[in-house]
Amino acid sequence: MLENLTTEIRNERTSNLDQLRVDQFLMIMNDEDQKVAIAVREQIPTISEVVRHVVESFRNDGRLIYVGAGTSGRIGLLDAVECPPTFGTNPSEVIGLIAGGNSAFIKAVEGAEDSEELGKADLINISITKNDIVIGIAASGRTPYVIGALQYANEVGAKTVAIACNKDSEIGKVALHKIEVDNGPEVLTGSTRLKAGTSQKLICNMISTASMVGIGKVYKNLMVDLQLTNVKLVDRAKRIIVGATGCDYEVASEYLKKANNQTKAAIVMILTGMTFDEATKSLNQAQGFISKIVEE
Repeated sequence: MLENLTTEIRNERTSNLDQLRVDQFLMIMNDEDQKVAIAVREQIPTISEVVRHVVESFRNDGRLIYVGAGTSGRIGLLDAVECPPTFGTNPSEVIGLIAGGNSAFIKAVEGAEDSEELGKADLINISITKNDIVIGIAASGRTPYVIGALQYANEVGAKTVAIACNKDSEIGKVALHKIEVDNGPEVLTGSTRLKAGTSQKLICNMISTASMVGIGKVYKNLMVDLQLTNVKLVDRAKRIIVGATGCDYEVASEYLKKANNQTKAAIVMILTGMTFDEATKSLNQAQGFISKIVEE
């Protein structure tokens, strides 16, 4: 029953929430938020396994697909849309599906999350294959839309993962891998946009970032595949080149231009003396890993 879920239980520390001073409430809220990272840490062994599967999927031309409803769906969609500018991925490589369609990101589409068929249909619409990995996100762990999506993904032979904020979740029983985080009761009873949402965001951050590192999208701790879509990002790319090579800003600017605004190629050119064509060829042979080129 819903009332037995951790995400729905009343938090005794905030039973008189409406009578607390603002600073008192905020201190309690901050205390509760600090529990989230600790709870997520306990799931790192499973998250690590999921990352390995995501990397394998990418290497086999598969996709990372997040599926969720409400806050959970928005978190998956947010992680997906941030991957192209941060890591230079194609928008089709990391996808976020939310119950009710993309318009539900801004305005709730009531009832959409209650349909298992809609979850299945949304995966059919993007032609899911066995090379994909589907991550279902649901704070309660029982959202029908997510269950339907995971069940269909299993039928296709895709890898499936459940992210829930209740132990022994329904989506955890469907997925091949389950990440179930116990954050304790919310400070505002049942408001899973709070601690539950924070834990889901932390987990998605871990999965996407570690996976991108695993396919060569990062050199040292620098995002060398970022897309230069505005003035700020062009400046950031130049500073990344400076940090990676030790050259000065002017040299970084010169080589970024020579490399057709490809940060990775510019770094390889500076560190090895290669031409742009040679650097591009070497990066392709090294599957995008700068370290494999400069350490040889």
